[in-house]
Amino acid sequence: MTTPANTPAQNSPIPTLDLNDGRAIPQLGLGIYAMKGDEGVDAIVGAVDNVGYRLLDTAVNYENEHEVGRAIADCSVAREDLFVTSKIPGRHHGFDEAIASTEESLARLGLDYLDLHLIHWPNPSVGKYVETWEGLIELRRRGLVKSIGVSNFTAEMLTELVEKTGVTPAVNQVELHPYFPQTELVAFHRSIGVQTESWSPLYRDQGLFDEAPIAEAAAAHGVTPAQVVLRWHIEIGSIPIPKSANFERQRSNADVFEFELTSAEVAAISGLERGRMKDRDPLTHEEM
Repeated sequence: MTTPANTPAQNSPIPTLDLNDGRAIPQLGLGIYAMKGDEGVDAIVGAVDNVGYRLLDTAVNYENEHEVGRAIADCSVAREDLFVTSKIPGRHHGFDEAIASTEESLARLGLDYLDLHLIHWPNPSVGKYVETWEGLIELRRRGLVKSIGVSNFTAEMLTELVEKTGVTPAVNQVELHPYFPQTELVAFHRSIGVQTESWSPLYRDQGLFDEAPIAEAAAAHGVTPAQVVLRWHIEIGSIPIPKSANFERQRSNADVFEFELTSAEVAAISGLERGRMKDRDPLTHEEM
């Protein structure tokens, strides 16, 4: 990626992947968790205008949809060239609740539609994720949402959605990083045509960048450890959504499409597996 600072990146350097509904999604996005206020707006606008990010990932529970909407209005990129994602929180599970929640998100964002809307957590003890999914199907029919998906769903939960509604999610956004590569789930996604998105793709560093397979690959390719990890996501078929409000890190994070890791490097990084970052098993962890 060669876009210089302060020069609008009208043509994004980030390629796209096909979704199962015929639409396309950028292969890397901008995580927007905790970006709030004027500083948050400026960081999002800079990422879009100066680096070329097009996939913006927010959620009701991030409490910054208003800032994302301001950034979309302020940036120089046309709305139709952006890919805006939000998520339905657990407290809005249910058919009617999902529709009302989405209408409220659109109002806060100041948008007519979302490019992708996800169920944020399945919350199995509540037992309403199928009804919530049916609400998303209806929202897509109405044109308020272009693509629909889920987050933190297991293979069994995805199978249930498909069997009960006949509609396969376009995306499942899950915790995924070298310490938790989710190899079996990614393979299952591929088998049924679901794209994998990764939250916390860099594990918030915490020593990950010092691991030998990552440090050695960074040295071999002349890139940073963070770029190695993000490129690993691309190699295994995952869409990473790294969060950063810092321009230089935003630019570095997006600059991962001009080198490739070897199969041995990918395998060594995947071999770092040790488990989740925190105890957030979707069978037991719930968020409202």
